[in-house]
Amino acid sequence: MGIFWLLKPVAYFTVPFGLLCSVSTSQAIPTPIRYCLRAGIYLVAIAAASLSGIVVGIPLNLVGQRFNVNYCVARIFYYIASRALDITVEIEGEQYLDERPAILVVNHQSMVDLLFVGRTFPFRTAIMAKKSLQFTPLGPFMYMSGSVFVDRGNSVRARQSLEAAAASIKSQKVGLWVFVEGTRNLAEKTDLLPFKKGAFHLAIQAQIPIIPVIAENYWNIYHAGVFETGKIKVKVLPPIPTTGLSASDVSDLTLRTREAMLGTLKAISTAPTAAVKNIPQKELSPTPQPEPRKPAPTPRAAAPLRMSASKESLASSSSGAHGSRESGAETEEDEGMVLVGRPRD
Repeated sequence: MGIFWLLKPVAYFTVPFGLLCSVSTSQAIPTPIRYCLRAGIYLVAIAAASLSGIVVGIPLNLVGQRFNVNYCVARIFYYIASRALDITVEIEGEQYLDERPAILVVNHQSMVDLLFVGRTFPFRTAIMAKKSLQFTPLGPFMYMSGSVFVDRGNSVRARQSLEAAAASIKSQKVGLWVFVEGTRNLAEKTDLLPFKKGAFHLAIQAQIPIIPVIAENYWNIYHAGVFETGKIKVKVLPPIPTTGLSASDVSDLTLRTREAMLGTLKAISTAPTAAVKNIPQKELSPTPQPEPRKPAPTPRAAAPLRMSASKESLASSSSGAHGSRESGAETEEDEGMVLVGRPRD
């Protein structure tokens, strides 16, 4: 009887949740409704993983395993979310994730990144985060998991934070996970934003390798108004050594890493098709073809000019024709002019 009462609340939650997950994968549900259902399920999975972070975070800190808190929480989240949403992650080059110490530089697209992070995040790895997150509800958990906080608003403090992080990472032989673009970048066109250089300064200062981790452009699976099932491909590139490099090599190292990651991103990404699914049926209907024009009637021959017309009338007629050409009527060049707005930042 005691076990039954313990399992009863779990059943009250898991049975409706399971039914909701089944409904959310049905293509018979309209896309906007399915998007809301799946986004809600995703947030529930995040909440469940966050609670598990409290459960596993304290014991792991007590036994000196704080750098494995993120690994445990990531796997718990992936276990729940991937099954609930029917989204899997396929990794190529997973063996390179075992290198320690190392800086793992990763592209950043949207909140759905947590799915591939949950599957990819390796043992003994911390996360680099901006200092302001230290004072949010996530702060205590991030501290328990060994996160490295950087003050981006103050260059002196940021340098001091990186120096301390470099010494800690190298001495404790851990990895550091960095979203190297600095912000989210989800677009139908496959591309990368310019990279922030903090991770590369850190790698050169500690003389530890950089490991590029690239997740494909998953526009087909997720973007505004769309949240589908599918598979996300992730590729891990071989470590890039920094031994012997100095601060003057940071820009070159950043550029080389970005070029390698961009080439890989384009190679593993599939052509966007999800956007077509969301076009209303009336927009997918064939474009009506214009009716063929009827041939213009053959103009009648102009009447011969009478020799009795005066020179003044001829001059007046010529002047009127010339004036009509110089009036405000559009020419072919005017019609092709297009005003282009300033590109967005």
